[in-house]
Amino acid sequence: MMRYRPLGDSGIQVSLIALGTMTWGEQNSQAEAFEQLDYALSQGVNLIDTAELYAIPPSAETYGKTETIIGNWLKRSGRRGDVVLASKVAGNSEGWVDHIRGGPRLNRAQMTEALHGSLKRLQTDWLDLYQIHWPAREANYFGKLGVSELADEEVESIEETLGVLNDFVRDGLVRHIGISNETPWGLMQYLCLAEKHGWPRVVSIQNPYNLLNRSFEIGLAEMSLRERVGLLAYSPLGFGVLSGKYLHGDAPPDSRLALFPDYQRYTTPAGVEATRRYAALAREAGLSPAQLALAFINSRAFVSANIIGATRMDQLRENIASVDVELSSDLLEAIDAVHAEISNPCP
Repeated sequence: MMRYRPLGDSGIQVSLIALGTMTWGEQNSQAEAFEQLDYALSQGVNLIDTAELYAIPPSAETYGKTETIIGNWLKRSGRRGDVVLASKVAGNSEGWVDHIRGGPRLNRAQMTEALHGSLKRLQTDWLDLYQIHWPAREANYFGKLGVSELADEEVESIEETLGVLNDFVRDGLVRHIGISNETPWGLMQYLCLAEKHGWPRVVSIQNPYNLLNRSFEIGLAEMSLRERVGLLAYSPLGFGVLSGKYLHGDAPPDSRLALFPDYQRYTTPAGVEATRRYAALAREAGLSPAQLALAFINSRAFVSANIIGATRMDQLRENIASVDVELSSDLLEAIDAVHAEISNPCP
């Protein structure tokens, strides 16, 4: 049975399992996405997470396709009121996704264009949660470890960005705001500026969190708990690696790593060894590797929602069913023992 947790201080209860959508429009067709949405809602999922950037991998051809598919489903189903709808605005790209507005920026003009584009594609008048997809500054996100010095940056300030988000909330276009791929420093900036100006507080932070990357626990977990900013955990299976399907050296033909071999973040030698050990723990406990990996995330008090994604319905059913899996204290200790020996092999 689905469980629900508070989305920060928003007053909204979100399903512990959220539905990620980034494959829709690339690996998944609209019909397949509709089937996923129908099934997820039938199982009590209410949080649907997307972004203007999607589908993944990003390209000019697939930009906005995922939001368009969701909008078509909302129009067909008439279930806008049954979902907590979350999307994201792209940050500064440094040439990475310059097909978005000639190079996205987190300023008033571009954020306003982005939001109205998302609302149009999603065929809705408001978003329940609007998130900054990544920071507009040099920081340790997307696998980067630390910052030893700062470049001479010309970036939009967090104060400017938060001021724009405040206006979106004031105008009724957005109910609540969140951040993504952020650091402890960035989160505190958003919180302090909100208090200073009387602007909305961020209610969530969407960062990667899985058995191969528990870096969120270093600094951000305490802040999440004390400041009531819930983690929306993405990549809970590490691009599918923690399902164990890549352990034998072969990538299934329709898998992400077979289709997009550049996505190697979770296949380092240490990551593969850690995955092998976690898979062995799962088998000993009578679980699948995916169930173990997802149930671990579900057990963390700082997690508001675990954003699962699937390209096949059998994967979706297994992932959603992880909400019913309880890990014993002995199994949690065994997981921590592996983590102590191979800590964060794929940050």
